[in-house]
Formats: sequence, C-alpha cells, structure tokens
Amino acid sequence: MVHAEAAAAALLKEHDDRTPFHSIRADYSIDDLDDAYEIQASLVRRLRERNNADIAGYKIGLTSPRMQTMCGIPHPIGGSVLRNRVHASGGEALLSDFVHLGVECEIAVRIGRDLSDGYLPSTVGEMAEAIAGIAPALELVEDRQADYKSLDMLTLVADNSWNAGVVLGEFRESWPDLEAVEGVVERNGEVLDRGHGRDVMGHPFVPLLWLCRHLAKRGNALRAGDIVMTGSMTPTYFPSSDESIRFSLGSLGAVEYRFKARD
Repeated sequence: MVHAEAAAAALLKEHDDRTPFHSIRADYSIDDLDDAYEIQASLVRRLRERNNADIAGYKIGLTSPRMQTMCGIPHPIGGSVLRNRVHASGGEALLSDFVHLGVECEIAVRIGRDLSDGYLPSTVGEMAEAIAGIAPALELVEDRQADYKSLDMLTLVADNSWNAGVVLGEFRESWPDLEAVEGVVERNGEVLDRGHGRDVMGHPFVPLLWLCRHLAKRGNALRAGDIVMTGSMTPTYFPSSDESIRFSLGSLGAVEYRFKARD
C-alpha cells in the first residue's frame, strides 16, 4: 500500500533542501500511476496550504514524440498549476532560485465552461467549443538535475510532473488551424528550434481530451477559467546564463521571459 502522505512530505522536503531528483518508489511502495497521482494530490495540497494559493489549472506533459523520447515515457502525464506560479510575459526569473530550471514552449488554453461527467467532449471539435482562448506560453519545469537515462516515471508524476510555473502570453478568442501553426523558439533573438501544433498528439486539443478523462477518473473536472498547458512542441531547453527566451506562434502572438544567472 502506498504511503502517500509520507511520500509527499518527503518530496516537499527534498525541494526545500535542493536534493537532486531520484526515485522514491521503493521507499514509499509506489506501485503504479494511481499511487503516483495519489502522492501528487497530497503534495499539491501541501503546496496550496504553504502558499495560500488555489489551483489555476493544469499541465499536460509528454505530448510530443520528441518529449516522450527525451524522457523515455510513451504517454502523457498531468500535474496542477498553482495560481502563485502563473506569470505574465515580460518578467524574469533567477536561475539560482531553482536546482535545474527547464523551459518548455507550449500552447495554453483557457477553458470556457465547466466540463464534468455529464459532458465530456469526445472529439477535437467538441473540445474546441469549450475553449475560451488560446495563448503562447512557457512552462517552467524543475527537474532537480534528473538523470534522463534512468528516469523513474512514477516519481516524476508524484512530484507534480515537475511543474514550477507557467508564463502566459495574451489570450486570443479566435485562432487559426492549430495543427499547422508553427512555433518558433528564440534565445536572445537567435532561433533555437521550431515545432508545429500537430507535433502535440496530432492537435493541441487532443491532450485536453486525455486530461478530461484523467481528471474524471479522480473525481475532478475542468472548470470555466482553468488554464491548461497542452504540452511542449519542442524538447525542454535549460537556460544556463543571462538570456531571454521568446516563443512565437505566428498570428497568435508571442511570449517572452528573461532568465538571470544572478541578481
């Protein structure tokens, strides 16, 4: 039987102590994903209490082949985003505040109406009817110097799928064909990588269909106003010095954040 409360307390202490990421599955009898998400729920509750922060929405990770290959995990994972970790484009983060900060470039959506067991979309078209806005976004991930060659999926999920915050661009109430939209990642004005909406499970709304069912299985649901990160179009980038990361989505605009090595 999983020791969820003890595992969540241990993960929180490891973050406080800046302990490098490692598997805790044997220490706390974590046998499967259900166990891992039970620990995640306890960890998120502790973080909410510590920060006096509500859940602003959710992240979906590992939604592109390149991200799944990077982490060696062949399916999506989910996590919660706390409201105190939601940032506006144009701000900055201090790298020394993190053990090892990564940046992922994504399409964020704002949910327009409650989605519960009574109404769970089953197609991309039905999902689109529940979306109030689309924005370019960056996810901040704290991998605590994880070794990707021996990455333990269950500990990763238990650790709230590594979410350390999100940076949001301006939300647009209409959008072009998201399969074809190109995302361009730039570092200090120089192109680093490119991706397309279709790289995210064929369409960025497909992960949302997965999330609806994931939440329903755990007695939860997407609500109007929730922000959801649909997954990175390109592999995680790890800033190492003073640099500005910009992610643009054509007519959908851009999001930008600066990362500083020191004050």
